[in-house]
Parts: sequence; structure tokens; C-alpha cells
Amino acid sequence: MTDSAGIPDGTEAAGGSAKPPNGRRRRLLRWTGIGASLFVLAGAAGGWWVYSKLDGNITEDTSAAAELRRYDRERPVHLAGGAQNILLIGSDSRSGKDNSRYGQDEGTQRSDTTILLHLPADRRSLTAVSIPRDLMTEIPGCLKQDGNRTTEQFAQFNWAFEWGGAACTIRTVEAMTGIRVDHHMVVDFGGFTKMVDAIGGVEVCLKRPVDDPEAKLKLSAGRQTLQGEQALGFVRARYSLGNGSDTERMERQQLFLGSLVKKVQSNGVLLNPGKLYPLLDAATSSVTTDPGLASLRGLYELVRGVRDIPTDQIKFLTVPRRPYHADANRDELREPDASQLFQRLRADEPLSIAPPEPTPRSTPRSTPQSDRAERAAESDADGKAPSGAPGKADGEGTTDAPTPAPTFTGTTAGVADCR
Repeated sequence: MTDSAGIPDGTEAAGGSAKPPNGRRRRLLRWTGIGASLFVLAGAAGGWWVYSKLDGNITEDTSAAAELRRYDRERPVHLAGGAQNILLIGSDSRSGKDNSRYGQDEGTQRSDTTILLHLPADRRSLTAVSIPRDLMTEIPGCLKQDGNRTTEQFAQFNWAFEWGGAACTIRTVEAMTGIRVDHHMVVDFGGFTKMVDAIGGVEVCLKRPVDDPEAKLKLSAGRQTLQGEQALGFVRARYSLGNGSDTERMERQQLFLGSLVKKVQSNGVLLNPGKLYPLLDAATSSVTTDPGLASLRGLYELVRGVRDIPTDQIKFLTVPRRPYHADANRDELREPDASQLFQRLRADEPLSIAPPEPTPRSTPRSTPQSDRAERAAESDADGKAPSGAPGKADGEGTTDAPTPAPTFTGTTAGVADCR
């Protein structure tokens, strides 16, 4: 029998039995099956190659892990199950071809930026706490690269990374805050620029034009999309951009990270393979992590925990601090504000963020005297907020009504950059 097109249909009425496909149809089916199998295998092989490449990009920090195990009994314990604390360290190392263009490699590195990320157990928010590099604190005895050990001493915070790398910085943060650090990531200059370029730049809004030879920035006022090199100059500039203070530099970093989060969460990146793969390739090849994050699976689990957090619940703040009493060009913790912040994070308890109160801004620093005056004025607002301010014990001056979460000075990723 044939169908309306005259093509044999493979059946015959005689005896009601079906005839097997003819030779041409058998060959067609065989080659279709082979093609489909090859397509599936090629897709699987390609997917495995991509996974293996990205997974192999990540550098595992085994030396830090070994050093932390040595002092495990001294480290803080978790008070809240399910919460995670990740220390993000920006290194100013000039080693390697991607970093050598930023200056001469002198064999040393310090933490140019350090941010403690707190991810609560319910995964409904994220708190990023900047730790000033000039903060004076106790640094424990640490293992140096040459095998010798430093002695415990009171010094500037970012020296910990120079003396003992990530392990020394983690132990310093844990001793200062009482917060257990679960994971850490170290990103250098070259890695930062690669990641920004991979997503097509990050948008910021400038209130005034920037012409900064030291930071290699020349930008007009208003909305600007910063590419890698421009972004690095924007977040690192200190003495020649703004009022010259580390406070303003950290504020710029927090606003930039907020814009970066919004860009990465957008469909233009996460659902665009042309942008997602370069971002993953840049990120995995640019970070050094603890063994727990040193795999594509480990990083994926981390990202999955934060990708759906609303931007207004991604909070940025700086540890409450004030000018150090012995040297106004350095910082010290502002108490009891800092202790209350650390306690809230340790216990995985909520906190609120409010914008800083406006303070007078002076011209860029030129003398130690003007620098001290400026830092003292900034410290008046740093760590304070209009309501529920830290430093007041829970329940003090209240009735039986629930005590509101304390409010700290900061911003969120949901804040519009241009208004």
C-alpha cells in the first residue's frame, strides 16, 4: 500500500501482517540514530570541557588551610547554624604579568581592600562589612613565606596580609570580631579588571567630572560605564579623588559593588551565555580560595545562595571606627558600636542600614593637621544612624514593645546611583 504521496507505508493487507521497513528507510533511521547520538555526545563532551576548564582555573590556598588548622582550637565557634561568613581580600600584589603594570614588584603585598560577607541562614539578605586598612588592631603571630614566624603585636590591619597572607588576615579578623570565617577569596588587580570587562563594564553616577592623572581617570559628570582599568582606578583612588579620605574611598567601593551586583543579577548577564561564560572564566581564573570554594561546584553553591536576594537586602557598611587616639591618621574601633555589630553578625540577627548623616567636606588633604581634622569630622557620623543606633543596650529606654533591629550607617545595592 502507498500513502497519498505514493510512498510505501510499510504495511500490506494480505494476512494483516506488517512488512519491515525497506532498505532505504532502514538506512535513514540508522544514520538518524547515529547523528543524534553524536550530537548528544558532542554536547556532553563540550559541557564537560567547559566545566573542567573553569574548575581547573581556580587556585586553591592550601597553605592558609594548613595554618588555620594549626590554630583551630583558638578560632571562634559558630553560634548560628546555616549562616556563612566569607572574607573577600583585595590584594595589591604587583607580581605576575597582569599586575606588573600597576607598579614594581617588591615581593610584598598588603590587603588593599578587605570585606567580611555575612550570608544568613535564611539566605534572605547579605551584609558586606568593610574593614579599613588603616585600622589599628592586634595581629597574632603568623607564619611568613620564608618559614619564620612573626610575634603578636598591635599594628595596622593590612600588615597582617603582608606578614602572613590570608591565614593571618583571617585570624586577625576572627580575633577582632569573634566571628568564625568559613571561606575566603583573594582577588588581585588583574583579576578585578578582567571580571569587570567580562560583563561589559559597570555603571556609576558621578556628581562632578573627574580628571585624576594619578588614578588615570578622566570622566564626565553623570552616568558612566566604567571598564576594567577605569573601574580599578575608581575604587582604589584615595588622595587625588574626592576629599582624599579612606572613608570616601570605601563608600565608592560599596556603591560600585552595589552596581556590580545589580549588573550580574540582571538577565543581561546570567541568561546570556556570551557574557556568562567570560565572567565565569575571568572569575575562576582570578581568585585564590580556601579548599571549600576551590571548585566550580563550591562557587556555584555560594552564588546560588545569593542570586535571588533582593538588592535592597544586600547591605554595605564599614565597621564603626574613629581616629586612633595616638595617631589621627589611623583608625580604632568605635565602641560599643563595633561590638554590637559583631554580636549581631555572630548570632545571625538582623540589622538595618541608613545613609550617613551629611558632614562638611573639606578640600583634598594637604597637611597632617587638615587630615586629622577631616577624619575627626567624619568619625562623628561614622557608625551612627538616625534611629535604633548601636551603643544602646537592647530594651534600654523602651517599654514591652519588641526592640527594633539596630541601625548602622551604610547603603544597599538597591540604592539608585543617579537621581
